[in-house]
Amino acid sequence: MIYDLAADTWDEEEKKAIHEVVNSGQLTMGPKVLEYEKKFAKYFGSKYAIMFNSGSSANLVGVASMFYRKHKPLLPGDEVIVPSISWSTTYHPLQQYGLKLIFVDVDLNTLNIDVGLIRKALTKNTRMIVGVSILGNPAALDVIRGFADENDLIFFEDNCESMDAEIDGKKTGTFGDFGTFSSFYSHHISTIEGGYILTDDIEINQLARSIRSHGWTRDLPEKSTLFEKYDDDFFEAYRFILPAYNVRPQEINAAVGLEQLKKLPRFTEMRRKNLKTFENFFGNDDRFIIQCENGKSSSFCFTIILNPEFNIKRELVLLKLKSAKIGHRIITGGCFTRHEVIKYFDYEIQGNLVNANLAHDRGFFVGNHPFDLSDEINYLYEVLNDI
Repeated sequence: MIYDLAADTWDEEEKKAIHEVVNSGQLTMGPKVLEYEKKFAKYFGSKYAIMFNSGSSANLVGVASMFYRKHKPLLPGDEVIVPSISWSTTYHPLQQYGLKLIFVDVDLNTLNIDVGLIRKALTKNTRMIVGVSILGNPAALDVIRGFADENDLIFFEDNCESMDAEIDGKKTGTFGDFGTFSSFYSHHISTIEGGYILTDDIEINQLARSIRSHGWTRDLPEKSTLFEKYDDDFFEAYRFILPAYNVRPQEINAAVGLEQLKKLPRFTEMRRKNLKTFENFFGNDDRFIIQCENGKSSSFCFTIILNPEFNIKRELVLLKLKSAKIGHRIITGGCFTRHEVIKYFDYEIQGNLVNANLAHDRGFFVGNHPFDLSDEINYLYEVLNDI
């Protein structure tokens, strides 16, 4: 490929960290994970960080935790307001725990949930709202936070695509009751596989730690909000208090994360420079609709929607990109209600998903990386301009 979707961001530091873990003999979750969780929480300004084997697992455990909290837990049949564009595993845990999804259209310019429509989706059965910052671009998280507080809703913030983005100096992923992150290979930092929950809530922190590891008490503090410790240490070592999973990370993931986290500010700075270059080429060309930055984007990638007024055929564009060896793909997961899996969901659509469908049918994205892409972006524009 001349211009690919993803790029390796590892140097010798990450490889050395892996060797040190292997040589230590401590491979499964242990002290490196604890160290990394503390530094991850500090970087983003949260009290607690819980690491998982993926961002999808973080979403699953976050949703599960809401069903086991003491005050007003979620119940099957409760309604949750969701954006119509996100990754599949934003939605799957909601379905798996029996929630009813109310889909709301996105804003065409930001590709995030249109906060002007969320009040219309609110009913007496609404218990939660999901805010997703698409591809590095912050959603109107401050507005969603206010709406959630006003209506006594849980705010689940899926930040798996937008690590290090900000609104007014506050990091995305920290606006919700809990926020989730991913450090998959192609994301802002890579730990091979990895995910996180950030929260300031001590109960969510402890629920998530138990649900991450079999539902046992072993990873919880002596004085827990969830249980009282028995005197029998033999039984306590394998005491199960919650229906749960095993979605733990490995020490290798955390060791790599410690090195990648040091580089994140530099990575984000470079991604933002590339975003400005992309905007200089595409921002004033009416043939293309691109994301308008809300707050400070951490620019996962560059989205392009072909303006329907110009009747440019996307099939032709995608063929041209393929022949030019430019990596491309659908915007996140497209409009989720367009996928066959929707037949398994209990859901309603608020209004018409005009913008989500437009992005689904006429949109695509190309990669952004934490190094200079001036030549690649210029090449992309020349290829598209030549059609």
